Formats: sequence, C-alpha cells, structure tokens
Amino acid sequence: MIKKLPKSQIEFELAVSWEDWKKYLDQAAEELSGEIKIPGFRPGKAPRNIVEQKIGKAAILNEASEKAVRKSYVEYVRQLAEKKKLEVIGSPKVEIVEMEEGKDLRYKATVSIMPEIKIEPAYKKEIKKINEEFSKKESQVDEKDVDLEVEKLAASRVKLVTVRREAKKGDSVEIDFEVSVGGAPIENGKSEKHPLIIGKGVFIPGFEENIIGMKEGEEKEFELSFPADYHKKDLAGKAATFKVKMNLVQERQTPEINNDFAKSLGKFENLEMLRKSLKEGLEHEKEHKMKENRRTEFLDSIVQNSKTDLPEILVKEETEKMLHEFEHQISPMGMTIDQYLANIKKSKEDLKTDWKPQAEKRIISALALGQIAKDEDIKADTKEIEEEINKTLKYYKDVRNMEKNLDMERLYSYCKGTLENEKVFEFLERL
Repeated sequence: MIKKLPKSQIEFELAVSWEDWKKYLDQAAEELSGEIKIPGFRPGKAPRNIVEQKIGKAAILNEASEKAVRKSYVEYVRQLAEKKKLEVIGSPKVEIVEMEEGKDLRYKATVSIMPEIKIEPAYKKEIKKINEEFSKKESQVDEKDVDLEVEKLAASRVKLVTVRREAKKGDSVEIDFEVSVGGAPIENGKSEKHPLIIGKGVFIPGFEENIIGMKEGEEKEFELSFPADYHKKDLAGKAATFKVKMNLVQERQTPEINNDFAKSLGKFENLEMLRKSLKEGLEHEKEHKMKENRRTEFLDSIVQNSKTDLPEILVKEETEKMLHEFEHQISPMGMTIDQYLANIKKSKEDLKTDWKPQAEKRIISALALGQIAKDEDIKADTKEIEEEINKTLKYYKDVRNMEKNLDMERLYSYCKGTLENEKVFEFLERL
C-alpha cells in the first residue's frame, strides 16, 4: 500500500520472500570474504560458516539484504511507473522492518516522486486578457530609432587619425596615470598606455576635463576628490593626486552618412536600402521581444493559478542547474564562480538559497506547460522530433565522437519537450 507524504513523497512497505533473498547470502559471504584475510583460504573462497565466524552473521545479512532490497525496489518502481504513472526521483530512504534468516525480508522505502500540478480553469481567462493587451501594442519602429541605429553603425566604422594638436572632447587618447591619496599610491591606481575616449565619463568627475588641452608627450598633475558615493568605501570623499602623461591623441573621424557609406558596407546600393534593412531588423527584434514578454506574462499568470507540492530534491537539482548556468554566463567575462563569490562575499549555498524562489517558479512553469499539453492533447509527432534532433546534431562537427558520448534517449526527450512547449505557447497565443 502506498502512503502519500508531504512534499510529494510516498512511503511503501515491501517484502522479499526468504526463497528469493536467501540466494544473496552466499553471494554476500563470498564478496565479504574477498575483502578480509582468512588463514588457509584464498580471497573470496572461504565457506560461509567460516566467514560468519570471522565477521559475524549480521554483516552478511546486511550485505545480502542490501542486494535484495536494491533489486526488489527497482522492480517495484518500474511497476509504479507503468501502472500508476508515478515517476520516482532521487534515491530512497530505506528502513529495514524485519531481517531474519529463514523469514521474509521486509522494509519500508520513502522516496520523492514527480509532483502533480493542478491549474485553475480560470487561467484561460487571464491568458485571453494578456492576449488582448498585447494585440493593442504595435511592433512598428519609429524613424528616430532607425536614425539611432545608422549613427551607431557609423560610429562603429570610425577612423582614428593621429594628430599633434591639443586633446579635445570626442578624441581617443592613450595615457599613463598614477593616483595617490595622502602621498601613498592606491590599489590599482596605476596604468600605462590606457585607452580613453574623452567625454565618455568613465573616470571620476573632473578627470577628463583636466586632460582636455594636453598634447602628446605632455605631463600634468592635479587634485580631485572621489565622489562621496564612490563604490570603494575606503576612497569615497577623499582627496587624491593624479599624475597624467599624454602619450597619443587621435581624432575620431566618423564617416558621413550617405549613399557612399551604405555602399561601403557591401550589400546596399544606397542609404535608403540600408535604412530599410535596419528597420526590418529592428521590427523583427521588437516583435521577438514582445513575444517573449507575452510568454513571460503567460507563465507568471499560470504559476499564480497553479497548486503543487514540490519535493526538496527537485528544488535542489534546479538550483544546482542554475548555478552551472551562471558559471557558463560569467566564464566569457574571465571570471570564475569563486572569484564572483569572493566579490559579493557569499557562498554557493547562499546563492542557492537566494535563487530558491526562482527555482521553484521554473519548476512549476515546466510542470504547468506539461500539464496543459496533456489536458489539451498537444503532442509532437515522431517526424517533428527527429527533425529537431537532426538540427541539434548539426551543431556537432565530429558526429562519430558525438554519437559515442551523447545520450540519445535524453536528447529525444529534450527535443520532444521543447517542441511540445512551443506548441503549448502557440495554443495560448490563440486563446
């Protein structure tokens, strides 16, 4: 009999007949005798009664019961999945109820299962409201937005021309500098051949104004105070001495925005074609963002209309997954997770605790999408799944090596889930 427990756990008691589990006793004795030295016998070859005298009957019974429990548990869990559609997750907690030679082995197992989720029927009304609100929003792009994109494009093609004049706002310069407070250099307060665009405001207020007018080779010393809200508390509000040497002054020549500029980009006959292409790109980007925003609102609404009892192991696995995802995100920045944690003065466990509500929301969202697919009979057919798998496989260059290391069953489930989730979103968008 299955007993339901809080946090989507179940408890059940199983019995392994003496006829079945006694087979493991000799096997357990043989394996245990291989781990100890018994005079007159080769490892693993001592009779069971001799092994019992050496290590005690309880050790053999425990080893044999572990083997019997493992086999019977796996078989029972498989039956649960087939008959009752219960998916067990994680390892069970096993408690031996009776373990005596000549009698059936009885034990209790407590284990987490994939939780059920109930979605209030009213969620569809909420989805319809969201759709109505988004139908009023336009994805058209203003000409001013296109102007800005063209200007950004021109700025990315800027030409640097070395000049011998005084530096002015808008110039690219290269400087050496040293910063000291009270006559002592500050940490990371020295740099050589440091690139800077005057006017970007990356230094503290007053710094860039002081280097305007300097020529190549010129040196200058001046005093400034760090802002009261400076991010480094030990420097906030303090007066500092700056020594600067100007190494290079370059004028930034932005190309004129005309037909020639459009042609220089390779595939545009004139400026009008360039603007049209940029506008289409911006519209597509805006449509995509609106679509993502709408789907985010879908999930927020569905989660609020859902009830479930999440097992701790599922939340723990999700926070672990989020931690791995975050490590991949910061890796291209040249930062390790340990460095990040040192900067914010937190541990991995602190992060997981902070992320727990988000992890729970992610799990509930996934469960809800799966339940809607089930309720609405939304499925991805085999052909669609195979096509999605083939798309995924194209990302791998060494196909043979990939096939050896890739779990195809897992990939199939992933592609099936991705396709069905997309179909659920499309269903919601039609409500």
